[in-house]
Amino acid sequence: MSVTVRVPAKVNVQLAVGAARPDGFHDLANVFLAVGLYDEVTVTPADELRVTCAGPDAGQVPLDRTNLAARAALALAERYGREADVHLHIAKDIPVAGGMAGGSADGAGALLACDALWGTGASREELLAICAELGSDVPFSLVGGAALGTGRGERLTELEVGGAFHWVFAMAARGLSTPAVFREFDRLARGRQIPGPVASQDLLGALAKGDADALAAAVSNDLQPAALSLFPELADTLAAGRAAGALASLVSGSGPTTAFLARDAEGAEAIAGALRASGTCRTVRTAAGPVPGAALV
Repeated sequence: MSVTVRVPAKVNVQLAVGAARPDGFHDLANVFLAVGLYDEVTVTPADELRVTCAGPDAGQVPLDRTNLAARAALALAERYGREADVHLHIAKDIPVAGGMAGGSADGAGALLACDALWGTGASREELLAICAELGSDVPFSLVGGAALGTGRGERLTELEVGGAFHWVFAMAARGLSTPAVFREFDRLARGRQIPGPVASQDLLGALAKGDADALAAAVSNDLQPAALSLFPELADTLAAGRAAGALASLVSGSGPTTAFLARDAEGAEAIAGALRASGTCRTVRTAAGPVPGAALV
């Protein structure tokens, strides 16, 4: 017997970042939108915990117990007093180290799959609590749709969305470390007063109405200057997307994937074609959101 769970990527349509806390984390107002790029995590009984991965950039995925999927299996097993003797196979389609929560998606997927395989019957609240222990983005990977994340991003308030939004994602030639981007944010912010992060009411209203133009006017990412400082070439990709007619362009999360909002599916394909021809990125994908979170296949 095996269980497979499909989990979506995310784009941050707003990422407001507060000053560093004493614990090293930052308070966030993080508006997540789940989009239709997916990893699939398949869990099968085994003699011991093992992780394998296939798909684009699979060679960059750790296959030891630092992998969030492995950590999720271990956390659930410990809570229910059993051994995490499973083979976790990740079919990878979300960009690796791309700011789209691919690792977090794998953690949420493994957690839901192990829960189903073992019949633990964990409540949604228990699963979300384990997700929050694993990482700031993992709870949203379980929930999907659209949500505002506060605290370090793990406390979620689900949001109303009035329609589909069409996106183009440009994958960069190399990855960016999320901790490194936050360190650069802190360096660039040194000596400045950082306001507390607050969700944009204009942005929440645009989501609720399904208004792409209003959303384009309200998207923001406080980590973008830090990502561009560490990876200046991303500015060329952002410029190419804007020149191709994107309503908005921004670095996705901590980067280096760049995200472009299109008016409709046809517009997204036109922007994608222009980005492919620009020579400023490695690969380009289109996806729409919101989509549901982790789900059994």
